[in-house]
Amino acid sequence: MELAIVGLGRMGGNMVKRLLRDGHRVVAYNRSPGPVREAEAAGAIGAYSLEEVVERLSPPRVVWLMVPAGEPTEQMVERFAALLGSGDILIDGGNSYWKDSVRRAEWLRERGIQFLDVGTSGGIWGLELGYCLMIGGEEAAFRIVEPAFRTLAPENGYRHVGPSGAGHFAKMVHNGIEYGLMQAYAEGFEILQASPYKYDLSGLANLWNHGSVIRSWLLELAERAFRRDPRLESIRGYVEDSGEGRWTVLTAIEEDVPAPVITLSLQMRFRSRQADSFAAKVAAALRREFGGHAVVTAETTHDEDT
Repeated sequence: MELAIVGLGRMGGNMVKRLLRDGHRVVAYNRSPGPVREAEAAGAIGAYSLEEVVERLSPPRVVWLMVPAGEPTEQMVERFAALLGSGDILIDGGNSYWKDSVRRAEWLRERGIQFLDVGTSGGIWGLELGYCLMIGGEEAAFRIVEPAFRTLAPENGYRHVGPSGAGHFAKMVHNGIEYGLMQAYAEGFEILQASPYKYDLSGLANLWNHGSVIRSWLLELAERAFRRDPRLESIRGYVEDSGEGRWTVLTAIEEDVPAPVITLSLQMRFRSRQADSFAAKVAAALRREFGGHAVVTAETTHDEDT
């Protein structure tokens, strides 16, 4: 089939390549021209403006956005709404808030443009392994784009999960679960690191991935990370969040669903960004005040041999 990919970052660029490998006609656009030229070299049709994107597609046009959530996506939706026509399809494959997707779908529907929200998981490995696609929107639009979904996903790796917003809602919860899983692995490996045994953490991760109940792709990635840097000495323990963990927690609160693991995993990401937590200082000061417990002063040096 024929479609455009708008946004050629780490995922969008690889999606273009995977689509080309299966014979699709792909128009490629990026704000900066370098990735467009790279896509052209791989066989895509380059576009250097949004107007060119639309001009180089045949109706019904399919435009797939792979741009950051929030204002960048909002601006792209508004601009393409002015360029696309009745029956065309606009896809948001980024990590947008599901309520924004519901609003955008309705707004575009009033203009005759179909909208699909596609939760896309797979990261930088998607080129070779495929992307897991959680697709929300009208069934008719899904069917038109299904040949591309089939190419991008591994076997059984795409599904139409419901009406507008359902795809991004599913991806939001997917990422919330990911937060909890990552935090559990992180805490477990820290306990191993602090133990009296000198574990080969890469070897242990490999072992657990052979028959144990906690085997997973995340554990495979942990094995790779420990093999590269056995004690992770080259990186700081600073963990960002894309926003989807926050939305998962807020949604759980709105729906009166207890989600303590996901909530605490999100809070631990916040904690990772503090070089010295003021809350921890308060707790230390209170222990000193009520119990006379010793505190570590700012001037105290830490020696692992003492």
